[in-house]
Amino acid sequence: MTVAGMERHRVIGDVHLLLTDDEGRVLFGRRANTGYEDGAYHVPSGHLEAGESVDALVREAKEEIGVTFDVSAAEFAHVMHNSSSGGRVAFFFRVVLGEQQPSNREPDKCDELAWFALDALPERMIPYCREALQHIAAERRFSVYGW
Repeated sequence: MTVAGMERHRVIGDVHLLLTDDEGRVLFGRRANTGYEDGAYHVPSGHLEAGESVDALVREAKEEIGVTFDVSAAEFAHVMHNSSSGGRVAFFFRVVLGEQQPSNREPDKCDELAWFALDALPERMIPYCREALQHIAAERRFSVYGW
């Protein structure tokens, strides 16, 4: 079989922050004015920029909710291979909040921050995120979605 000339599959990488409080609840933002899933809740997240590792989690947390932490405080929770946009790999990490108070740093994209327990998720969520969180609650570290 000849494979020369075949284009390799490319994926988009993104990071998702499960910022947890002292009750084990996770922080969500409600999307607004983005044109994609507005009104749905989602954890702080973002795409990896060119040349960036999953340490982008630190950048995204500061940009979206004003929380800072050292990447060594992030505990790997899950990775999902998602079929959207031709293929994505979503990395989920848990960070315990500590003394900081998150704030909405992107009010043009998010109209509310709210805490939810993993066993009481908001009704309206982006579907792949809901599924990933169900896997995380069941302590499964890997999943495939939409293929």
